[in-house]
Amino acid sequence: MKFDDHHLSRDGDWLICKLNDVIRGVIKLLAVLMTVVIILCVADVVFVLYQKLSQPPTLLLELNDIFVVFASFLAVLIAIEIFANITLYLRDDVIHIRLVVATALMAIARKVIVLDFSKLDPQYVYAIGVVVLALGITYYLVATKARS
Repeated sequence: MKFDDHHLSRDGDWLICKLNDVIRGVIKLLAVLMTVVIILCVADVVFVLYQKLSQPPTLLLELNDIFVVFASFLAVLIAIEIFANITLYLRDDVIHIRLVVATALMAIARKVIVLDFSKLDPQYVYAIGVVVLALGITYYLVATKARS
């Protein structure tokens, strides 16, 4: 699905073409910056894992430590998904709704995994449930439409 009014084609007058070139440059810069973020996130995962495994009892992780490590891993995966969104947009000039929704699902899943439910209001938990349900339904509908 292309957004004809907003895609970054070379059609149109000189000014629009130059502005599209600027936007493409900004998107490429975002891709470079996201690569730096991914590298830093991986370094953070290594650091967190080293830090947690070097604390007594050595080479053992407690449940809370496991959640911290999971959160770090998921942050890397979310950054990779965002990078994939950026590079797909550069290649196709199309917003890939399925990938965007999948990235949002991964982000909310990360949030759910690291939440301390004992410290949350029930309304907050219900709201997260509604967001997960809405994203799940959206992903299903987009995936079903893509198959047909």
